[in-house]
Amino acid sequence: MVGPLIRRFLPLMCIAITFIAFVGPINAAWCCPFCGQAQQTMLADFPQASFVVFGTLKDAKMDGEFGGTTDLVIEKVLKDNDYLKDRKTISIPRFLPYNDGKMKFLVYCDIFKDRLDPFRGVPVRADSDLIKYLEGAQKVKDKSAAERLTFCFDYLDNAEVEISNDAYNEFARADYEDYHGMAKGLNPDRITKWLRDPNTPTFRYGLYASMLGHCGKEEHAKVLHEMLEDKTKKLLSGADGILAGYVMLKPKDGREYLTAILKDEKKEFAQRYAALRAVRFFWNSRPDILPRKDCVEAATLLLPQSDIADLAIEDLRKWKCWDMTETILKYGNEKSHDIPIIRRSILRFALSAQSGTGARHPAAAAYVEAERAKDREKVAEVEDLLKLETTPVPAKPSGGK
Repeated sequence: MVGPLIRRFLPLMCIAITFIAFVGPINAAWCCPFCGQAQQTMLADFPQASFVVFGTLKDAKMDGEFGGTTDLVIEKVLKDNDYLKDRKTISIPRFLPYNDGKMKFLVYCDIFKDRLDPFRGVPVRADSDLIKYLEGAQKVKDKSAAERLTFCFDYLDNAEVEISNDAYNEFARADYEDYHGMAKGLNPDRITKWLRDPNTPTFRYGLYASMLGHCGKEEHAKVLHEMLEDKTKKLLSGADGILAGYVMLKPKDGREYLTAILKDEKKEFAQRYAALRAVRFFWNSRPDILPRKDCVEAATLLLPQSDIADLAIEDLRKWKCWDMTETILKYGNEKSHDIPIIRRSILRFALSAQSGTGARHPAAAAYVEAERAKDREKVAEVEDLLKLETTPVPAKPSGGK
C-alpha cells in the first residue's frame, strides 16, 4: 500500500508548498472554493487598527541585541486617531534600519495604555500605488461585498506584488456568493490574458478560470481546455476551478471531460482529486449546472479506487446519500480497500446512516455492530469525532469578512 499512499500525498505536499511560497502565512479562513487559504489582508486589518500612517523612517537606534526604536515622519494619515493630534512623528518601538530615504513605510498601529503597538508594517516605494489602493478601498468599504470585490478586481494584475496579492486574498476570503454575481459582468478577454500569461502564479488559475466560467462565452472554453491538456504546466493548484469553469462554459463537453478523469484510475491522484473538488463545488453552489444526482454519480466513480475512495465516501456521507449504503459497505470486504483510512471512512458512513441523520439503515446498523464486536474502542473514538461535527460554528461577521 506504500505506492498508492506516496502517489496520493506527494502531489498534496507539492500543492501545500506552492501555496506557502506564493500566499505566505496561512490562517483558518478558506471561503472561496478555488482560492486556497488566505492571508489576512491589508484591507481587513484596516478596521482593526487604531490608526494607519504612511511616511519615512529615520533615526533608527538599537537598544540591546533585539530592541530599539525608529522614528516615522508622518507624510499621510490614512486612518486618524486622537493619539496623532499635532504629531508629525511617531516613535516605533522597533529597530528598523531603513534610512536611505528610498523606501516609505505603511504602518498599522494599536494603542494600549497610551503605548504604541505597531502590528503591521509594509515597505513601500515612493511611487507605489499602495496608498491609492487603500484609499480607494476605504471609499467602498461600506458597499456590498460584490462592489468591494469589483474594486479589488482592477488590482489583481497590479505590477506590485504586495497589492495584487492583497486583492487576490480579498477574493480568497470571500464566499462564492459574494463574487459569483459580479463575475458575470467581468471582462472575459482580460481574464483570458491573465490565464495565458506565463507570469501568473498557478495558485490563481482556479479563481480566474472560475470567473471566466461566469462571464465568458463558449469560445473561451477553448482556453480552459488547452490549460487542462497542457502537459508542460503540471498544474499543482487551480485545476478544480479550471474544470468547473470548463463545465460552466461548455456543459456537455465539460461533464464528459470531468467524468473521464474521475473514472480513470491511471490518472494522477492530483487530477482525480481536482475533479472531485470541482464536483463538490457544483454540489454546494451550482446544482443548477451539475444536478446533485449527477454529482453523486460522479463521486461514485471513485469508490473502486483505493487511493481516493475514502474521500468520495466522506463526500457521500456529508451529502447524506444513504441510498448508497449497501454499495459503500461492500467495499468493507474488499481486499483492495483493507486500508485503515478507508475502513474508517466506511465506519463513519455506517454510523451516520444508522443514526438520526436519516432513515435508519439496517445494513449500516449491522455493519456498526460487527465492527464494534471487533474493536469497541475504535468505534467509540469515531463516534466521538462525529459528535464534534455537530458543534456549532461561530457566526461569520456580515459582509463575508
